[in-house]
Amino acid sequence: MAIDLFNTLGGRVEALVPQHDNELRMYCCGPTVYDYGHIGNFRTFLHVDVLRRFAALKGMKLKHVMNVTDVDDKIIRNAAAANMPINEYTAKFERAFFEDMDALGVQRPEIIARATENIGDMVTLIEKLASEDIAYKTEDGSWYFRIARFPDYGKLSKKDFDGIEDGARVDVDEYEKDAARDFALWKAVKPNEHSWDTSLGIGRPGWHIECSAMAMKHLGPTFDLHAGGEDLTFPHHENEIAQSEAASHVPLARHWFHVRFLLVEGKKMSKSEGNFYTLRDLLLKGYRASAIRFLLLSVPYRHQMNFTFEGLTESANAIDRLRTFARRLDKSEFAAGENAGLATLTTEKLRLFDAALSNDLNTAEARAAIFDLVRAANSAADTGTLFAGNVASIRDLLARFDSIFDVLTDRDQQVTRDALAWAEAEGRLGEAAPDLVASSSFSEEDIQKLVDERTLAKKQRNFARADAIRKELAEKGILIEDGKDGVSWKRK
Repeated sequence: MAIDLFNTLGGRVEALVPQHDNELRMYCCGPTVYDYGHIGNFRTFLHVDVLRRFAALKGMKLKHVMNVTDVDDKIIRNAAAANMPINEYTAKFERAFFEDMDALGVQRPEIIARATENIGDMVTLIEKLASEDIAYKTEDGSWYFRIARFPDYGKLSKKDFDGIEDGARVDVDEYEKDAARDFALWKAVKPNEHSWDTSLGIGRPGWHIECSAMAMKHLGPTFDLHAGGEDLTFPHHENEIAQSEAASHVPLARHWFHVRFLLVEGKKMSKSEGNFYTLRDLLLKGYRASAIRFLLLSVPYRHQMNFTFEGLTESANAIDRLRTFARRLDKSEFAAGENAGLATLTTEKLRLFDAALSNDLNTAEARAAIFDLVRAANSAADTGTLFAGNVASIRDLLARFDSIFDVLTDRDQQVTRDALAWAEAEGRLGEAAPDLVASSSFSEEDIQKLVDERTLAKKQRNFARADAIRKELAEKGILIEDGKDGVSWKRK
């Protein structure tokens, strides 16, 4: 079954089919490493993660390139304010970005391309545009792209630039302050600013040129898919198309994949609203990385999602239900035989799971298929009609689900410890939730020992000790649940 995916360029859902040897060649715009990543950033990277995981599940090979913007105006300003070289300044935030990606279970791309390591390729591309009289040099030594020489400008964003007079600004991002109708490819050096001495003159690249140069370097002039947040559609991706295709005379990417913004508690996320959150902010509040991942994937990528703290709690509870069910399958003894109705339901939910993701990565419907099966299987287990012959196929479907959503394996405690270690090093430990520090040092082995001791105490009718253990665990954020299949526990 193919993956049908909305293509921003064509404005419709189209089959995503690799051009060469079943290898999906994809480029994703990565971080600008001037600060810690926020949850809006990570929503994009998580949905790209689902795309690459599902492509692999469908048998595609992957060649995924992601850039790291490690030189731009913000970086230069912030590094200067911190009195640090830009490479030292960006190294800290690049490291933090990938730590956060690991915490959220986002697979790393096959190739990570840093802007500062590919200046020569950008210069070569600009020289190619200059040779065709599409790039031109201004008096201050900067180079610009002549939009009038690229008639297809606006085909991705569907903006109409007919009638715009010379001098009217079309590139509204902050990197092009001095550009009029055209956009900057190379910026002449300013006093005390990081720069490179090249055949174009002394300066540094514009923002847009880096992605064109690095994408074509690693993936060729035409590749399968280009991804990013919806805010990049214009001007960044529009400018990428213009400068790339003006040089190569072939389409840059066959498929364009854009992830919608999110709201936080019904409002646009912003520092002025007080609802701007990095992953680390949420971890210090005591929320689990797995719950954050699950919530950010709960709404399909083309729909705007409303990120709420109630939703985070619900996501954590949903994960606990899945993990408890998985433990039940592993620890329970089931009678021989097979429940034919449950077997049929499992096959149907497998079909629905795959169909949902194949239909424009509908993560909401894919999740629903799994929870429908878990409810039915739990009900069957409660009535003694979940048999040994059903277990393998249910486990296989859970594994298939987790190969995409990746929330069944409990990595949360280690992520929390890492977040607390970072907070201590940064002087932010006082921001941590009160019970977070206490619970973080409580390992799964420690918890299980107390759970086993409580079980023994109850068998010996030492209820005072059993109650004391339950209270001790609760104070450390551990909830005990007694069920017919034994005792289970979960973190708050």
